[in-house]
Amino acid sequence: MMILGLVKWMQPVHGYDVRRELLSWGADKWANVQPGSIYHALRKLGEEGLLREVATEQVGVRPARTTYEITPKGVDEFETLLRDLWWGNHQTNDPFMAAFAFLPALPRPEAAAALRSRGQVLRAGVESMRASMASAWIRDSKPVGVSWTYELWIARGEVEADWCERVADRIEAGVPYLPEGLAGRDDWNVGEGAREQNSQS
Repeated sequence: MMILGLVKWMQPVHGYDVRRELLSWGADKWANVQPGSIYHALRKLGEEGLLREVATEQVGVRPARTTYEITPKGVDEFETLLRDLWWGNHQTNDPFMAAFAFLPALPRPEAAAALRSRGQVLRAGVESMRASMASAWIRDSKPVGVSWTYELWIARGEVEADWCERVADRIEAGVPYLPEGLAGRDDWNVGEGAREQNSQS
């Protein structure tokens, strides 16, 4: 979707310029757009009839550059994907949530320390984004939607960093992981006890 949208916006455009623009947005970090896959994606979109090659230029010994435009079929596909993402409620997959599901498997001091470290990393990211928002790079060379996106990331980062601190406090305070009626089913503690007994025997 992003490649189709950029070609539509910048056309006629070289693949190099599409790659440079995506990297300037940091799309490799938040949209899973890998720099090395962009040229392959452009060729594939061309094979599917969503883009068309306008020209190929060779300047000196540099690699040939192909210029692309979007086709009517590509415009339809872009608008379909765009509206699906605008109107749909798509939840992103965060590998951390899979690890957090096994919270009792970590010693409490380690779990609390890991959460506090995560919170610090998130706060550092928030400060970096605040600095970017105040820079001429954002103010003078990017659409306003870029700074609004940074506002969203900052808000999410602050909320998650606060959550990390609250949960770390609860873990350190010894809040039970299981309701009282299920306390005897804490298999993680049983497993640790069994390992200790085995190591002593």
